[in-house]
Amino acid sequence: MASPPPPPPPNLNDRNHHSPGRKRRILPKRIILVRHGESEGNKDGGAYAITPDYKVPLTPLGVDQANRAGSDIRHVVSDGGVSSNWRVYFYVSPYQRARSTLREIGRAFPKRRIIGVREECRIREQDFGNFQIAQRMKVIKETRERFGRFFYRFPEGESAADVYDRVSSFLESLWRDIDMNRLQQDSSDDLNLIIISHGLAIRVFLMKWFKWTVEQFEHLNNLGNCEFRVMQLGLGGDYSLAVNHTHEELQEWGLSDEMIEDQNWRANAARGDWNEKCPWYLDVFFDQHAEDSDSEDKDEL
Repeated sequence: MASPPPPPPPNLNDRNHHSPGRKRRILPKRIILVRHGESEGNKDGGAYAITPDYKVPLTPLGVDQANRAGSDIRHVVSDGGVSSNWRVYFYVSPYQRARSTLREIGRAFPKRRIIGVREECRIREQDFGNFQIAQRMKVIKETRERFGRFFYRFPEGESAADVYDRVSSFLESLWRDIDMNRLQQDSSDDLNLIIISHGLAIRVFLMKWFKWTVEQFEHLNNLGNCEFRVMQLGLGGDYSLAVNHTHEELQEWGLSDEMIEDQNWRANAARGDWNEKCPWYLDVFFDQHAEDSDSEDKDEL
């Protein structure tokens, strides 16, 4: 009798893939990106001239903003108080204003709901150089606008492209933690990852996750202090901003119609579908190509 054919190789791109003898990967229900509350530097840029950026504290208003954000985020992760099986895991930038924001947000969560917290240096603020002299920074930021916000590197600091690289590294680690179920204590719980970071780091996180182009990044608007973006699993197991946010909100944040269409697709796609069409790439690089080029090639033969 002939031996049965070997099983097909696993699809390593399948987010629900699991190897024999290994626990099935459980995806977080939500990934919530939070910008820190108002800092003394947001209130007065002169603060950066005398205080190292990582030590700039929250203002009293920033503390209040963080308290309110905690209540709002709890409302989201508990499905308005209906769900009883939710848990949260926090990642936080090491900057004082982010850590203080977490401390105030955390007041909204009973300790039994918190799986853990990790300080993560790769989601820190863009490095603008050491002490920032206001008049010099004004000239530098004007130059950045002429050069382009993504690739311009601050003297003695970073470009947004540099931040993209380290945030990409963080995402790889995040997926390893998810893949190994390091963040999940009980498979029946809805896990919510809450990442407390900075405006630019959050925008490049979204850019990397959703494969947005540099041009699309340039049109994104920054988050307000303690504003947050909710990425939630859609019907087919892909994350989308459109589950919790309206079309109007996505427009206000700078997403184009094509980007919003993609978010809606991610929210409602059937399991197993894969949207790699990326029309913005096709239109930019192949806009002159005939739609029926295959048939034309056959005619030439």
